[in-house]
Amino acid sequence: MIGIVIVSHSKQLALGVQELAAQMVQGKVPLAIAAGIDDPENPLGTDPMQVYQAIASIFNDDGVLVLMDLGSAVMSAEMALDFLNPQQRQKVHLCAAPLVEGAIAAVVAAAAGHNIQQVITETESALVAKHTLLGIDSSPASVISTSDAESPSKEIRLTVNNRLGLHARPAAQFVTTAAQFQAQIKVRNVTRGTDAVRGDSINQVATLGVRQGHELVITATGIDADAALAALEVLINNNFGEDDSTFTPPIVESIEVSPASAGELSGIPASPGVAIAPVVHYQLPAITATQYHVEDTESEWQRLQIAIATAQQQIQTLFSHASLQIGDTEAAIFVAHLLFLEDPVLLEAVRSRIYDHHLNAEAAWQAVVDEVASSYHQLEDAYLQERVEDVVDVGQRVLRLLTGASASALELTEPAILVASDLTPSDTIGLDPSKVLGICTTSGSATSHSAIIARTLGIPAVLGVDAGILYLEDGTIMALDGGSGKAWVEPEADILSILEAKREAWQTAQQEALAKAHQPAITRDGKQVSVFANIGSIADVQVALASGAEGVGLLRTEFLYLGRTSAPTEEEQLAVYQAIAQVLDQKPLIIRTLDVGGDKPLPYIQGVPETNPFLGCRGIRFCLEHPDIFTTQLRAILRASTGHNIKIMLPMIASITEVRAAKDILNEVQRELRQAEIPFDGNIKLGIMIEVPAAVAIADQLAAEVDFFSIGTNDLSQYVMAGDRNNPRVANLTDALHPAVLRMIQRTVKVAHEAGIWVGLCGELAAEPAATAILLGLGLDELSVNPQAIPILKQAIAQSSMSQNQAIAASALQLDSAEQVRQLTA
Repeated sequence: MIGIVIVSHSKQLALGVQELAAQMVQGKVPLAIAAGIDDPENPLGTDPMQVYQAIASIFNDDGVLVLMDLGSAVMSAEMALDFLNPQQRQKVHLCAAPLVEGAIAAVVAAAAGHNIQQVITETESALVAKHTLLGIDSSPASVISTSDAESPSKEIRLTVNNRLGLHARPAAQFVTTAAQFQAQIKVRNVTRGTDAVRGDSINQVATLGVRQGHELVITATGIDADAALAALEVLINNNFGEDDSTFTPPIVESIEVSPASAGELSGIPASPGVAIAPVVHYQLPAITATQYHVEDTESEWQRLQIAIATAQQQIQTLFSHASLQIGDTEAAIFVAHLLFLEDPVLLEAVRSRIYDHHLNAEAAWQAVVDEVASSYHQLEDAYLQERVEDVVDVGQRVLRLLTGASASALELTEPAILVASDLTPSDTIGLDPSKVLGICTTSGSATSHSAIIARTLGIPAVLGVDAGILYLEDGTIMALDGGSGKAWVEPEADILSILEAKREAWQTAQQEALAKAHQPAITRDGKQVSVFANIGSIADVQVALASGAEGVGLLRTEFLYLGRTSAPTEEEQLAVYQAIAQVLDQKPLIIRTLDVGGDKPLPYIQGVPETNPFLGCRGIRFCLEHPDIFTTQLRAILRASTGHNIKIMLPMIASITEVRAAKDILNEVQRELRQAEIPFDGNIKLGIMIEVPAAVAIADQLAAEVDFFSIGTNDLSQYVMAGDRNNPRVANLTDALHPAVLRMIQRTVKVAHEAGIWVGLCGELAAEPAATAILLGLGLDELSVNPQAIPILKQAIAQSSMSQNQAIAASALQLDSAEQVRQLTA
């Protein structure tokens, strides 16, 4: 195949052009760059020897096309030809086309199988598409008629539905698909009234200016015309494999309600959905510190330290619960709260007020928190201004602990709409969506952390409405539309009927989308992938099944252990495991044994303080150190396994010794149950989490000990990259799409399959639409995600093909960063 060389003064520019061009053809065309010079102080320039080496690295008899930016790049390219022998020189062509547009046109033409002269012609006309769209007069390359008079033409009409229409990448896919057939293909944009152009020309297809909703007429002439049109129809109907990621149901038209309607309020649309219910007021009373003089400053400082340490434990538990409920990404809001309590500048300011000014801890703390909040209010950036809600949230938490004020949780007996002046993130994460049908506040914004949590929980919210709602009596009927930002107090019948119709239409649209999610996830070329759910409670399993889950790939059992004063009993656990298994019927249920330590400590287990708990006694290490807790859990799991499809999974495995020690305890529990004639599944499968580099390194040995692997990319990425995912200074390093992490996944899958065991992935990476093609291309057998992500994931799988997935994965493994990988799949 023809190779393409990109010559530029800037290495960064060349890499960007190379990456863009490679994406167009999924890495099918050989590409090389020669850019920049080896001078850290003056890196811009070109080197003839670099150009020669780039040509030599991809040289083949089909030819090499060289594209250059300007000036000395042309001279360097010409000089490079002198290093080639005469036979090679004849096959290398310098092209005057613009670098970016020319590279895209060249790779698409090369991938379509054109010869070197055709590629040069296509490349030199690279600006035609841009000229046409901008209305600039130019002389585009003529459309050559190649129709076969003896073969009848076939025609189809299709509508393009992907959000950005036939932009560069879909246009490249169209041309590449068309070029696979002998038939001569032409296409015209009926909506814009264009002439027909050749379907194998990227520039001419781009001149059509196809946008979302435009109708195309595609004709094919030749012996395989039917096959060509069928392939293009599949490509377009599958939106060119694009996933706009956030599925939004169709907008339902509704009658405009007059602004003068009785009881109507306008606010900020913060979380979509319609709610109609009686109101309930909720607001924790703000704590105001009383200031007084203290003599024993050391005791006062210690009192504050105890309050801060308690607040840290509370927030840590809150973070753990939030991770289970809304995922690590959104739960990271509470990581910022922890960092606030560790801020040395803040702590020093409070300490100074206590020791130097003899202020009591409450007054000193509040004074400093107020100063920090004021500094946020003075910022020009509105988004940063909103972070003051987190400052107030943490500040009030510590004040409540210092003053002994209670923080009673909201307990609703009937569904209601919550009315408040504002809600903190801590307030919002504790809400039960089955009881809190909507939120209406007098302050806040759509980008506040509370709004983000509300959207994640699926609770409709309208913020920033008139303060008059604070004076409504509990039980007053309210309706709100979180999509439009409107609310109605005691709405009239006509408004109620409109809102109820809108709610029903939205629910119908959701149900239609979910209906497809209940179908198997099968790629276009017939590869079926299991899609399971990650859950953290009994309630989650119903949501998972409703979302199309084919089983549970990860039951996080930590919810049974957190927020209590002692570990759950065997009977308590048994009841929960049986209840979940019963709902699943015979669908798989993979139960992960207790995974605490690190970011999830148990307050009733007195452990040795650890400098770095993420590298300490967590996961299986904790269980092996506390065999009583481990044994109790294994007994409950085994007893629940009778008549169900339950599997056991061990977390944080780093050595063969750990697996064998756990298996010894499991075998002993099984022996005891047999002796007691207590039934259990004697063939229960045992798997392990692959979360640390050590497990990847010895995956072949581990595979001989267990029945399956499940890769946990959340932890694997932070251990591979040596970056704490909860530390904002390095959290950007722990991107699971980094090629280093992807190579770990690749090795794990390869070794597991060689050993005859299957491999799943239950990290948050599986929920990213951008990662789907790569994960499938790496050969994963099962993906397990939060229930809400299942419909989108299944849709992405159905729109992909394994051949394309494998090509994308192969390209991703060769890239330099997670950013480049994301651009590859964008």
